Amino acid sequence: MNLLAALRYLVALDEHRHFGRAAQACHITQPALSNALRALEQEFGAVIVQRGRSFEGLTHEGEAVLATARRMLRDNEVLRQELRSTEASPQGRLRLAAVPTAMPLLARFAATLQARHPGIVPVMLSMSSRDLEQGLDDLSLDLALGYSERMQAQRVGLRSWPQCIERYYLLQRARTPSPEHLAIGPPVTWAEAARRPLVLLTPDMHNRAIIDAALRETGLPLAPAIETNAVLPLVLTVLAGDVCSVMPGAMVAAVRSERTLEALPLVEPDVRTPIGFMTQRGPRVSRALQAALALLDADAWKNQLAIHCGDLPE
Repeated sequence: MNLLAALRYLVALDEHRHFGRAAQACHITQPALSNALRALEQEFGAVIVQRGRSFEGLTHEGEAVLATARRMLRDNEVLRQELRSTEASPQGRLRLAAVPTAMPLLARFAATLQARHPGIVPVMLSMSSRDLEQGLDDLSLDLALGYSERMQAQRVGLRSWPQCIERYYLLQRARTPSPEHLAIGPPVTWAEAARRPLVLLTPDMHNRAIIDAALRETGLPLAPAIETNAVLPLVLTVLAGDVCSVMPGAMVAAVRSERTLEALPLVEPDVRTPIGFMTQRGPRVSRALQAALALLDADAWKNQLAIHCGDLPE
């Protein structure tokens, strides 16, 4: 039995929660995945997977094996990168994740990193704050971009790199399209926004919790017209219908080319939320992660950050 391969299959099963999808992700057949997991159970002398008509989760022993599997696979990747790379020419994959509204910033960071180090393959994932926290805990993520105050309050042992302060805008279709790009209109209050038909992220997203808290201060009931768990539909539904959306400045900046839209700064209350990169302090750092952390400290990235994450022009 190839132990590392079997451990990789176990991690894939936990991530996909489905035998067929896990096998597909590992580029093997479902029977091959099942046989490898049974061989793993024989190796450790314990039942690892709860089986029924479908995947029902891991046993207590299985959770212990899973935690060890993640550590072993990460150490294996760190060793591979050390053997294949030099400090000046890092090689390997780097798992990055961000909350949905911070994906424009993560995309810019990943592109800058890959241009500087072509041997690095950034893997970008969009996740809820809860999943970001879990990914840092179980070492399935190398670097996370999210709501730093929330994550540092709930997790100890995190290193952080503050990036920007989110301000919020009401995005709507412009009555008169701008000749060049999306226009920044006059400020509106959150109370005015609460009276509009809104498309918002689903309640499980922390961004939605921030918006809900601001709207509760208005004393008006919140009844979204549309909800979604992805950011692209927020823009597309505003473009296609008669709804508005609440977005942070980084998301508004990402659609500046849409001349038919306008963004109105939201005030009363003035809501500002810190966003930052975070990683675990303890584990060995791979060559790829070393390069990413060096970029976060570099003046070139800080200059980009000042340009693309500052307040939008009024």
